[in-house]
Amino acid sequence: MDVATRAPLIGDGVRASAPRRGVSLRFCFAIYFVAASVFISSASAQKDCKKPLYLTFDTGHMAVAPLVADVLARQQVRVTFFAANERTQEGDGSLGAHWASWWHARAAEGHEFASHTWDHTYWRADLGSAQAPSFRVRPSAGPRAGQDFVLTAAGYCEEIARAADRLKHVTGKTPLPLFRAPGGKTSPQLLASARACGYTHVGWSPAGFLGDELPSEKASNTALLNKALRDVRSGDILLAHLGIWSRKDPWAPAVLEPLIVGLKERGFCFRTLREHPDYAPLMGR
Repeated sequence: MDVATRAPLIGDGVRASAPRRGVSLRFCFAIYFVAASVFISSASAQKDCKKPLYLTFDTGHMAVAPLVADVLARQQVRVTFFAANERTQEGDGSLGAHWASWWHARAAEGHEFASHTWDHTYWRADLGSAQAPSFRVRPSAGPRAGQDFVLTAAGYCEEIARAADRLKHVTGKTPLPLFRAPGGKTSPQLLASARACGYTHVGWSPAGFLGDELPSEKASNTALLNKALRDVRSGDILLAHLGIWSRKDPWAPAVLEPLIVGLKERGFCFRTLREHPDYAPLMGR
């Protein structure tokens, strides 16, 4: 193909349709520079954005994880993943060998990671004393799933640290010194115990609850999308999951891309919790 008929490259090496013979090089280069300027303008707008959002994902059955990753890559959005070793549709845990390469690929894309406890362990009640705290817990994964038992403060810290250690192993990246308690269920004593072993809890904003855990019959994907687009505000931490067993009409990825696109159109940008003003000071400790 001669120079006059070679199609220009637009964006990340994508070749536009070849121009017809006789179309001037000036016209071809004009198309290229318009496309390039749009791309640069969009990237600059994201970089200079004054309305940040912090999209986070907790683990789940993982069936939608590859599709979620595709959307995030296409939209150039980086998120924070809170991971536990939950039951998946493959039978392996979400932090098991089957998903190790998936986690490693997300690290290469610049996402961040933090613990969601190893066995997705719910806090149920405080026990013991302020000097020697312990907690009644109930994991939803692992060999004691569905059972109530007692963990000391040190035992709960081990639940957090075990997931963080596994994340470091499969991603090659040190997780953030943060954790999210399953269901967001905590107590002041639990939070103090976690802080004492180096972990700060992160919940989500009221409007940041994106509703993917709700029954499909009561909260359609369309309703959840419209609610988020209406209610989300700058600085919000958003919560979604990598698959919810009970939801019949999966939220992800159906709502994810329209939500990201709609929020971008409203002037929002996306950041990881490493960049959140409340948590950034913790990163150097």
